Amino acid sequence: MRYGEFDTASLMYITNRPDLVFERGEGAWLYDHNGKRYLDFIQGWAVNCLGHCPAEITDALVKQARTLLNPSPAFYNGPMVELAGLLTANSVFDRVFFANTGAEANEGAIKLARKWGKLHRNGAYEIITFDHSFHGRTLATMSASGKAGWDVMYAPQVPGFPKADLNDIASVEALITDKTVAVMLEPVQGEGGVIPASPEFMQALRKLTRERGILLIVDEVQAGMGRTGTLFAYQQSGVEPDIMTLGKGIGGGVPLAALLATESVACFEPGEQGGTYNGNPLMAAVGVAVLRKLLSAGFMESVRARGEYLKKRLLELSEKHGLKGERGCGLLRALILDDDRGPAIVKAALEMDPQGLLLNAPRPNLLRFMPALNVSEGEIDQMIEALDVLLKK
Repeated sequence: MRYGEFDTASLMYITNRPDLVFERGEGAWLYDHNGKRYLDFIQGWAVNCLGHCPAEITDALVKQARTLLNPSPAFYNGPMVELAGLLTANSVFDRVFFANTGAEANEGAIKLARKWGKLHRNGAYEIITFDHSFHGRTLATMSASGKAGWDVMYAPQVPGFPKADLNDIASVEALITDKTVAVMLEPVQGEGGVIPASPEFMQALRKLTRERGILLIVDEVQAGMGRTGTLFAYQQSGVEPDIMTLGKGIGGGVPLAALLATESVACFEPGEQGGTYNGNPLMAAVGVAVLRKLLSAGFMESVRARGEYLKKRLLELSEKHGLKGERGCGLLRALILDDDRGPAIVKAALEMDPQGLLLNAPRPNLLRFMPALNVSEGEIDQMIEALDVLLKK
């Protein structure tokens, strides 16, 4: 596809992209090179937590860009210190390492757990993860993931990631050996089909890991930063993990992620972890702006209200079309279809006129919704009305 004087063929082929180029975004809407607009209920896969180009982020970027971009991670900078302080003040964690992507944060969590195992569990290194989980696209995080087919895509896998079944505590206990150092899970399996870990399972998992002297790691790359209706998803279960990873929403659209740990687990020594852009002030300043917005009076209450409203409207749609209900937490939800037409609906939604709709089908039999956390009821209604039309076809 030609775009001005250039051709999209210059890009490496990694996914099937439609023949359109997005040029502008505002709130819940994206605009392509032909001027068509699209109601966006993907938001960069839960990345744009405040929507497209919110004033909080653009102002933070412009202000910081005029001051300091990247002094090197070998030195402190103001936004890095401020963001770390805000994160620890509002969680159970004591230490923060900043990264660029969720996969990098999860890779750091794996390394930290293995280092802790070397110090405290006679070199234990195995981390129990779960079927249908998704932890990233590095070799280690792909090996940790339970996504079908990933075990052979870039074989051999990195060893040390036995798989249990989500919400089945017995399946976890059966895998614990003297080589086990941790259990890692997503509080809500997003790519797996928006499958929440039950509060009872999370509590049982915390009890089991403490009894067996191993760590509990929560991957909140997608579920964290207000997405499920609380600042962090683990808070809904009343548990206190040892390690947490954040990504996507923490940057609101810019590449930012974080690895958090309690003081007793934060055992990296100089030279064991790092990265050129980790904690650079340009990205950290955006993280500060995002987090301060999420912490502002009434914001999380509005997320929970919008989540309940989206749930209500999806259930109405399900009943009307004889579907199989919905599931999820907060503003991470899925509509369960009665067949495998999810990808076809996603394509038809994109092609709707005069305006399109952006949806996602992580599995053929369901649609996933990840709107901005400040989505309005009116925008939810617009999405439901469009989806109603598509479900009739």
